[in-house]
Amino acid sequence: MYLPITPAFITFLLTVILAPLLIFTLKKLKLTQPIRVELPADHQEKKGTPLMAGSVFFVGIFVALYYTTSPIMLFLVGTFILFSFIGFLDDFWKASKQDPGGVSGKTKLKFQFAFTILLLYVGIDLFNIDTSIRVTESLNIVFPYVIYLILITLFIVGTANAINFTDGMDGLLGMVSIPTYFFFFVISDYAEVKIFCLVMIATILGFLIYNLYPAKAFMGDTGSLAIGGSLSFLAIIENVEILIPILFIIYLAEQLSVILQVSYFKRTKKKLFKFTPIHYHYGIKYGWTENMIVTVFAMISWAACAICLVYYEVFM
Repeated sequence: MYLPITPAFITFLLTVILAPLLIFTLKKLKLTQPIRVELPADHQEKKGTPLMAGSVFFVGIFVALYYTTSPIMLFLVGTFILFSFIGFLDDFWKASKQDPGGVSGKTKLKFQFAFTILLLYVGIDLFNIDTSIRVTESLNIVFPYVIYLILITLFIVGTANAINFTDGMDGLLGMVSIPTYFFFFVISDYAEVKIFCLVMIATILGFLIYNLYPAKAFMGDTGSLAIGGSLSFLAIIENVEILIPILFIIYLAEQLSVILQVSYFKRTKKKLFKFTPIHYHYGIKYGWTENMIVTVFAMISWAACAICLVYYEVFM
């Protein structure tokens, strides 16, 4: 356990030290968050908050690489960097042009599909990924190769975007993603995965000091898409796709709320929720504070992590 804890401790300290410098630089460059006009007044007050502060997560990446540059670690780091690059393009457009829309959805999806296919091509050989989905220790659902690749590609892109949707309140994605990384840290037999997950937890914890309500900076898509891409691939690497509906319950609920809202509005011209993703709904309809929403969602994520750990130990 010593090896993973050491880089994590170093990562946490460096993140805490370097994040204020990054926030100061982003302010000076006026790379700040534009706010969608339809959001309520308490969110309008956040206009001008530095964006792209998720760049500080690269502290963890560099620390992890210092400890090992094995092919597995390089793959995990590559996944993080490629998805972060997509997020950076979106954030830079938003911040520099003060356009809440950012880069077009089609452009982002093209990059995501291209990077996912590239990473799968490398990862299938590196991790000996087969075309089966493990249900229990003795039961596997085997798919034809092409079908499996299509399904997994759609899963990774869809899940990465679902996780990205969760980054909408101060500290929300950080608090929800920590238990997810913790799950993969516990179950993995790869030392590199353990190091990667623990340094991610450490850098997110360091960032949360500045990101909890009231946030001094937002991670932006630079951080959230990187988290989304890395968590999605970790599910494939560890062959726990069957657990995703529970383990990723918050992320999927956020995405599903958007899909349902759009579909319902197209048919009825009425809204199913006050606002989506669904974390906004609880604040607008029920008057929940941001801290309350973040706390409840984080507790659900920890509970989901616990349920999945029990299932994994007993059945897988």
